[in-house]
Amino acid sequence: MRIKCTISYDGHLFFGYQVQPGKRTVQDELEKVLKTLHKTKERIPVVASGRTDSGVHAIGQTIHFDSPLLIPEEKWPYALNALLPDDIVVNKAEMVDEQFHARFSVKKKEYRYLIDRSRHPDVFKRFYAYHVPYQLDFEKMKETSQYLVGTYDFTSFCTAKTEVQDKVRTVYELDWSETADGLQMRIVGSGFLYNMVRIITGTILEVGTGAISPKEIEKIIQAKNRDAAGRTAPAHGLYLWNVIYDN
Repeated sequence: MRIKCTISYDGHLFFGYQVQPGKRTVQDELEKVLKTLHKTKERIPVVASGRTDSGVHAIGQTIHFDSPLLIPEEKWPYALNALLPDDIVVNKAEMVDEQFHARFSVKKKEYRYLIDRSRHPDVFKRFYAYHVPYQLDFEKMKETSQYLVGTYDFTSFCTAKTEVQDKVRTVYELDWSETADGLQMRIVGSGFLYNMVRIITGTILEVGTGAISPKEIEKIIQAKNRDAAGRTAPAHGLYLWNVIYDN
């Protein structure tokens, strides 16, 4: 039986999602709990929609695993949350067809990036929003979004060490909004390259400071060179917000 779960996690104390020897990761915590629940010494693989880096948070990450246990789907969150650490929560569980795959069935992903605009750093947000107190041209930042929506080779917006050969991705939506205490960037795409959302965020922030003009984004895309884009925004402001499937 295949179980699909929607989970949230606070990425602050994790070295990312994927299992790493000797390090605390989201996947490792999930698989440890499943071993306990199934009373087995064998690993029960958990597949996610994609990995998140150290410090990155998730509101709506999707995972799947296979289980012989006859637990009703509405009971799975209670069974898992009773054993999981406080910084991971299973919000929903569904029984799905075995053809469903948390990673390969994805149609779109939504990320959001939060920026704290307070004059002084908020001690309670230091792991959950990027503090940017300096002046920004918000209208130019919003204008920049139009140049990034579409299907492009995003080589300039991914880390140079990525091993992925095909760097063509589609950005369906990209918008900025003002929040009660800062700014929020929302981006929806077919998929994202390593550090792509953080590099896009950092580059648009440089537009906000006047270091880059909005129209220069077209040249940055055409350059297909990481050095052409702006800096990488820190991980702690980034959230995997939603993963979208056919249903």
